[in-house]
Amino acid sequence: MTTVTTITTIATAPDRAALLRLLQLASPTLPVGAYAYSQGLEYAVHAGWVADESDARDWILGLLEHNLANLDIPVLARLFEAWRADDQPGVLRWTRFLWAARESAELRAEDRALGVALARLLADLGAVEARPWTGADLTTYATLFSLAAAAWTIPLADAAAGYLWAWCENQVAAAIKLVPLGQTAGQRILCLCAERIPALAARGLSLHEPDIGSAAPGVAIASARHETQYTRLFRS
Repeated sequence: MTTVTTITTIATAPDRAALLRLLQLASPTLPVGAYAYSQGLEYAVHAGWVADESDARDWILGLLEHNLANLDIPVLARLFEAWRADDQPGVLRWTRFLWAARESAELRAEDRALGVALARLLADLGAVEARPWTGADLTTYATLFSLAAAAWTIPLADAAAGYLWAWCENQVAAAIKLVPLGQTAGQRILCLCAERIPALAARGLSLHEPDIGSAAPGVAIASARHETQYTRLFRS
């Protein structure tokens, strides 16, 4: 006779609170306007680079692996630690680093708009550290996302995974409208994102400073060309 033992792990109240805060931060309902941006995907569809589910999957997973995991996540980690240490020069340094890595006017405008919107939201929710960023000329979404994670005691590994997941959801939502894709096709892509995000987040968090950087020239070209595209649904 075989005895089966079931072990149930019950999260503590602080753990659950941090999880719920992360869900709030990564939710598509977060009022920062992320839905208005395609990050070059609209031009990629217009140019015929992305024409079906397979192309959309490769575009999204490729950027996830070669751009966000190698650039946004290691910078997010350094911003998170700077916020926790009240290291304002560190926050400014890594904000400028990430800003300089954005390769088109549209990508910079998007990063600033999302960062300022999140700063205003966090300030309204009581995060006093966000107030100076509500009118900043130079900021990034990762700057304020990392502040929220630090203020809400969200573990860094979870914050990194949530950041990647939120980006994937926005890209899939854009692909559903633009390619177009069916809802089920979008969910298939999200399932693949979910499979890869843990390892990619871990890799990004382990990168040393000399190794930080992106390798996605296609998205830079698409974003730059999108600036003069004749008709468009998205701001970038």
